[in-house]
Amino acid sequence: MPKRKTEVIEGFGPRLAELRHAAGYTQVEFAAELGITQRMVAYYEAPDAHPPAHLLPGMAQTLGVSADVLLGVAAPRRGKKLATNRLERRLLEITKLDPKAQRQITQLLDTFIERERLKQRVNAQEASP
Repeated sequence: MPKRKTEVIEGFGPRLAELRHAAGYTQVEFAAELGITQRMVAYYEAPDAHPPAHLLPGMAQTLGVSADVLLGVAAPRRGKKLATNRLERRLLEITKLDPKAQRQITQLLDTFIERERLKQRVNAQEASP
């Protein structure tokens, strides 16, 4: 059986930073998801740094890529759209909840949205002569 040639795509640090940006995480948010500090994320994004092996699965899962993509032995696939900010990530998490919980969250969101609309109407009325 012929041995598979694996070509590493760029250095780990710049690749991690690129994947993190593509997933919509700041260093602080990404660090919080992994249970590490922002300083450690910055270190791992340096050109010559590599994180410990135990962090790789969590990094890959958080970024929505395979470990091969994270390590640079495979190119990222263009698949489903990743959430690009904290709100979108939370909304994706809500879709995984049971229907009753989804209804409750939707009602709460509707209440906040309606309150903001009312504030805008009041402000518009006060601003008009």
